[in-house]
Amino acid sequence: MWTKLGSRLPRHREVPSATFAIHRVYSAAALVSDGAGTVHGVFQRAVNATAPRTDWTRAEISAIYNTPLIDLTHAAGTLHRRFHNPGAVQMCTLMNIKTGGCSEDCSYCAQSSRYQTGLKATKLSTVESVLAAARVARDNGSTRFCMGAAWRDMRGRKSGLRNIKAMVEGVHALGLESCVTLGMLDETQAKELKDAGLTAYNHNVDTSREHYPKVITTRSYDERLQTISNVRDAGIKVCTGGILGLGEKPEDHVGLLHTVATMPSHPESFPVNTLVPIEGTPLFKSTRIPFDAVLRTIATARLVMPTAIIRIAAGRVDMSEEKQVLCFLAGANAVFTGEKMLTTACSSWEEDLAMFNRWGLFPMKAHVEPVLRKDEESPFQVNNSFLADVPTASHQETSTTV
Repeated sequence: MWTKLGSRLPRHREVPSATFAIHRVYSAAALVSDGAGTVHGVFQRAVNATAPRTDWTRAEISAIYNTPLIDLTHAAGTLHRRFHNPGAVQMCTLMNIKTGGCSEDCSYCAQSSRYQTGLKATKLSTVESVLAAARVARDNGSTRFCMGAAWRDMRGRKSGLRNIKAMVEGVHALGLESCVTLGMLDETQAKELKDAGLTAYNHNVDTSREHYPKVITTRSYDERLQTISNVRDAGIKVCTGGILGLGEKPEDHVGLLHTVATMPSHPESFPVNTLVPIEGTPLFKSTRIPFDAVLRTIATARLVMPTAIIRIAAGRVDMSEEKQVLCFLAGANAVFTGEKMLTTACSSWEEDLAMFNRWGLFPMKAHVEPVLRKDEESPFQVNNSFLADVPTASHQETSTTV
C-alpha cells in the first residue's frame, strides 16, 4: 500500500497562517536529491526502516516533513507500530528541585533572573521532599521521575551534586526511571551521575542552529551539543528535543530534527514542547504555533528516529484530547503528567488515566526498550510486557466531540 505514498503532487490551496504554511511544492530541484533518490524514494526508505540511521541529510528530512500531512501521519503511525507497542504511553513526572535565579537569557523561560516574571528563586529541595514526591508519582502511575534545577552548569556545586546523586539513587530504589536536567555538565560530573544510577539526562537543543541565536545568547549551540556528548560518553541515555513556537519557521523544525537525528546515536527520548508564554519574558506575546506544525514535527521525528521515545511535554495542557490522540497515532508515546511541569500547568494523573481508558491506551512500564516487531506479529496485539501495573477504571464508552 505504500508504493503510492508521496508519489502524488499535493494540491495547492489557501492556508490561514503565512508564517507556518507548509509550501508543499516538490520542485524539480527537490525531486533530484543528493544521492538518496526522489522524494518518493526518501519517504519510502523511511517508512520501510528496520533499524535507525544517523546519516540523514537535511534535504531528506525536509522532504519527509513536507509530505502531505495525512500521509505523513499515517506512515509515522505504521512505523511506530513496528518498533513500539502502540497502546503503551509512558507517564512521566517532572519536579522543579531548584526554582529560578538562573543567569541564562533563554527568551522563553520564567526562571531566568534577567526577566521580571514574579517567580521567587528557591534553594535546592531536600532529598527527603524529592523522594516523597517521587513516591506520589509512582503510586499514581508515573514510571519516570524527572528532576530539574535552574542552573547554567554544575561548576562549584559539589554539595548540590552530592544531594542530587542521593535523589537519583532513591528514585532508582523506587523502581522508577530517573532523569535530571541541571544545565551544562562536564565529563566527570556525567560519570558521577552515571555511577549513581541515573537513567537519562535532559539537555534540549531547543531549535535549529540557525534560529538559536535569536532565542538564547548566553549558551552556545555547540556548548549544548558538548554536554549531550559528555552524557552519551558516560553511558547515560540522552533526552534532547526542542520547543516549538519560538518565532521560528518550518525549516527550523527541519533543522532541529536534523541536528538530533544525525547525532552519533539517536537520543533515547525526544521531547516536543510548545511554547507556554510567560508574562515578563521576551517571547510572551509570540504567536501560538498551529497544531498541524506540532503534529508534522512529531510524525517526522518518528520516521527519522524510529526507536526514540517521543514525549509530548510543555504545552500539552492546552491541547484537546483529540489532538493528543492524533499525536499518539503519529508516534508520540510519552506524556508529562502530575501536579506541575517546572513552572507551568500540567494535566493530572487522573485526567490522563481517564483519557487512556477512553482510547484503549495503557501506562508504559519503566525501562522498556524498543523492539523490532516480527513480520508475523500483529501490530494491533497488546504486549503486556510494555504495560505498567497501574489500576485503571473499567472501560466505559463516552461520547467524544471532534
